[in-house]
Amino acid sequence: MSSVTANVPTGSRLYQFLQLTKPRVVSLIVFTAVIGMLLAVPGMVALQPFLAGTAGIALVAGAAAAMNCLVEQKIDAVMARTRARPLPRGQLTSLQTLVFAGVVGGVGMAMLYHWVNALTMWLTLATFVGYAVIYTVILKPLTPQNIVIGGASGAMPPVLGWAAMTGDVTAEALTLFLIIFAWTPPHFWALALYRREEYAKAGVPMLPVTHGEKFTRLQVLLYTIILVACSVLPFAVKLSGLIYLASALALGAGFMVYAIRIYRDYSDRLARQTFRYSIIYLTALFAALLIDHYFRITL
Repeated sequence: MSSVTANVPTGSRLYQFLQLTKPRVVSLIVFTAVIGMLLAVPGMVALQPFLAGTAGIALVAGAAAAMNCLVEQKIDAVMARTRARPLPRGQLTSLQTLVFAGVVGGVGMAMLYHWVNALTMWLTLATFVGYAVIYTVILKPLTPQNIVIGGASGAMPPVLGWAAMTGDVTAEALTLFLIIFAWTPPHFWALALYRREEYAKAGVPMLPVTHGEKFTRLQVLLYTIILVACSVLPFAVKLSGLIYLASALALGAGFMVYAIRIYRDYSDRLARQTFRYSIIYLTALFAALLIDHYFRITL
């Protein structure tokens, strides 16, 4: 054990490993995956693929988050938002993290293959590689478009859920993908705006660092417009009805207000509020999809 590790209180080892999985992020991933499962079938879901799919996707997502922590531990040590994570504090070693990610991810993959279907397992593996390798290792340190390109991995959970129930990827599933794909840039760039000095100190080429605050504010507005347009696609392809449409337009109007204010009258406080609203927005939007789905079934 290193001298750094020896001098840091260990606390609960289980809690430290749990922190590697970024539970708040994974909870949103699992939530959207579960919504994808429930929307994929007209009535009750089959219990085995539902439970195994939820657990398998959660485990692989947690493994991907742990790999992200492993690769970015030096960056995490510089940033106030992340310096309390187990690796920067010396509570866990790189080898422990690597073994943990391998075991957890392997168990998740096995569950998906044996108790769900091969398509879901392969799509989940591709998502893992996309986030843990392509985004974390290649895109994030090299290009300010890291969030846009890497957002494809973050947008996959509802597609994984849909595939778990149907063994297929349909146009309806892809509309859910597009919503999260369009949501990711304004969500993360709002964060990057008020954390821009930390990203600059860590040497991460986030958009506010490379292109400036004003350009990023414009991009937040433009991508929010794209997001609102994408949010009506489930209604357009008849995946949802009027309850969802009304909810999507109302939630989108709220996001637009924040985006316009960020563009016209920026403050770090407003960027923080926008970031928080973006999480509420996505959660409420997918909840509205589910409410609308079951309301139409009961008619």
